[in-house]
Amino acid sequence: MITKRNGSASRQGRPPVSRGTGLLCAAVAAGALLTGCGDDNGNGNDGAAKTGTAEAAPVPTATPTTSPGGLTDDQAERKALVPKAKVGYEDALGTAVAAVPKSKPVSIELKGPADKPTWETEVATTDGAVHTVRVDAVSGKAGGAQAKKDHDADDKRELADRLGKATVTAQQAAETATGKTKGTVTSIELEDSDSNGGAPKWSVDVVTTDNWNKTTFDVDATNRKILREHVDKD
Repeated sequence: MITKRNGSASRQGRPPVSRGTGLLCAAVAAGALLTGCGDDNGNGNDGAAKTGTAEAAPVPTATPTTSPGGLTDDQAERKALVPKAKVGYEDALGTAVAAVPKSKPVSIELKGPADKPTWETEVATTDGAVHTVRVDAVSGKAGGAQAKKDHDADDKRELADRLGKATVTAQQAAETATGKTKGTVTSIELEDSDSNGGAPKWSVDVVTTDNWNKTTFDVDATNRKILREHVDKD
């Protein structure tokens, strides 16, 4: 009887502790021990350990690719290629047309590599049959004309119609473009114009040799009006 009274008296000085409270204290103590250990890699990333989340890595900002000379890759390519072409587009077109009797120019483009520049030219007869003629941009000599095999009857008919409507020549379109921007013509192509009532247009690329930018002109193939002008600085 004396022992029970002494035990009861010793507990009267503090509030009773429930079983649930004891478990909560144990959980908090365990969490504190884990936090103090840092991350498994030994990086000491206490913030990540406390929150349970990792910080997002910064997203790199894309920057234009430039050559050592401060030019973009495309500008550097033009600088390397254009001066190597000793034969201009006019002479190359004349050579290509002469290689296919009764043909008219459809497109011409200066292509590399820089140590062997070539004018890749397409000409077509009145029935819309297309032939490719490659002209050496240094010597002016043409390879054999090759018929374009992937043009079906509908393609030929559409091209023949386009050529029939085009009263402006490729040379005249190029003169219109260079009259607006002085430079070297590197490409001409006869295309449809969806925004011009279906009238054909010439797309002409002019490269300026002071900054090696390319300007594309869309020229109406019926009246030489400039429909669009876009400077490509890439």
